[in-house]
Amino acid sequence: MLKKVFVAPDPGRLRLRSATRAVLGIALAVGLCGTAGHSMVAAITGGLAALLALFTVTDATVRGQAVTTALLPVVGLPVLALAALLHDHPLPRDLAFLAIVGAGVYARRWGPRGHSLGVFAFMAFFVTQFLGTVPAQLPELYAAVLLSLLASSAVRFGLWCYERRFAPPAAVPTPFDGGRGLGRATTRQAVQATAAAGFALVVGQVLSHERWYWAVGAAWWIFVNTTSRGETLVRGFRRVLGTVIGIGVGLLVAVPLHGEPLASAALIGFCVFGIFYTAAVSYTWMMLAVTVMASLLYGLLGVLDTGLLALRLVETGVGLAGAALAVLFVLPVTTHATTDAWIARALRCVHGCTTAAARRLAGDPDADPAPLAAELEVLLGRAKLSLAPLVHPLSPLRARKARARRVLALLDDCAREVRGLTSVAADPEASHDARLAAACWRVEIALQALVAPAPGAGQPEQAENSEQAGQGVHAAPPTAAPAEPPHHHPVTEAALHHLHGLERVLVDLAVPLRSSPRASAAFQSLP
Repeated sequence: MLKKVFVAPDPGRLRLRSATRAVLGIALAVGLCGTAGHSMVAAITGGLAALLALFTVTDATVRGQAVTTALLPVVGLPVLALAALLHDHPLPRDLAFLAIVGAGVYARRWGPRGHSLGVFAFMAFFVTQFLGTVPAQLPELYAAVLLSLLASSAVRFGLWCYERRFAPPAAVPTPFDGGRGLGRATTRQAVQATAAAGFALVVGQVLSHERWYWAVGAAWWIFVNTTSRGETLVRGFRRVLGTVIGIGVGLLVAVPLHGEPLASAALIGFCVFGIFYTAAVSYTWMMLAVTVMASLLYGLLGVLDTGLLALRLVETGVGLAGAALAVLFVLPVTTHATTDAWIARALRCVHGCTTAAARRLAGDPDADPAPLAAELEVLLGRAKLSLAPLVHPLSPLRARKARARRVLALLDDCAREVRGLTSVAADPEASHDARLAAACWRVEIALQALVAPAPGAGQPEQAENSEQAGQGVHAAPPTAAPAEPPHHHPVTEAALHHLHGLERVLVDLAVPLRSSPRASAAFQSLP
């Protein structure tokens, strides 16, 4: 776990930049709230609004990020008012909270913007429970939220908009969402999250009439950025582990401070840095930082003690239990089906990338495989994330673990060969060679063999089909390769090397992908 954080690559130092900018933006927001004379409750509300704006807004372009940030108060402020007005009416409050949970998860079908707005709406309701907001406080809280969003936006889009110096990243793919109604993954997950939150709310209130919302918050955040039941269960385990460690740190750090303002503020800044720096590589470490930050905030509010930290742990366990029951028994989305869907999307992208590279190598200046290669990196990353539960150390399924590890290794090989092919296609000396067209044709055959419907028989027939597919892939193409001018040989040979490597990877993938008795029909729909 330590290695994952401190040795993980940080290309362009983007994690470091993001974490440092978050500390600056949130510090400016809270500082302006203090200068404006806002109360501690309003300053905390504003700081959390700034944190969410910097953390959850992940549109691919700076313009898209600015638009989403501008929409946050449009969604958040009405929810803040609703929660405050229902503060003393438990039943309507609880029903409204569950409705916001379901709507927030459902909104993820509209991509990063829907995800950001859904999270902000949920947290607007959650923070009113966290701080005990009442209607009389709304004008001050509105002013604090708007001021904080302006401050964090000034840092993000003005003072330090480092994204303008980098090529825009490939858009984060929306969850696999085939079908209609309950056939859509986002709809099923919205139902699951609502069921989990309902369980957490009821049991959480039995444990504590004041801090029940912790259980609901734990259930909600376990569902964020997950698709299958395996991903959700692993995320829940990591959340509990991070909370346990964070409570231990809180006992050593936050409790002895007794809410001392300057030291608490400095440590909160350190926690903010930790949240942003570790989020992409370790959910456990991120939860550790979140738990310590929450302890320090409660210290500033004057309500922190060891009993409160113990209650937080128990409520987190309730949230995990609710999430686990929901993903196992309420419209479950299996890890295998989700993995097949992401790999299927990645294979479509491989097909498009090799086609564009072949056109570029044939002399078409308008063909550019680079955007598709970038999209493929994102899709393969998402496919590997969906496979992660199968290779988790606690997974008892050894055969599936070995199969998943083999698929992960081959996906890495696939990404490497596509990156190399894209780089070669961009070489100005690259030119048409019939051998390249033949190699692309063989990759096409390998893809067709991979996505062909799986036979109904057992392993021997599957192995035989794989062998036949391999023979078909290596059969001679219908066109002969003419001689190539000598000065083009290095570029051509490099392209052929990557195409042959990609061909081998696709043939090898057929074995683990066809070895499962639960092979999904997702592959059968590929072109």
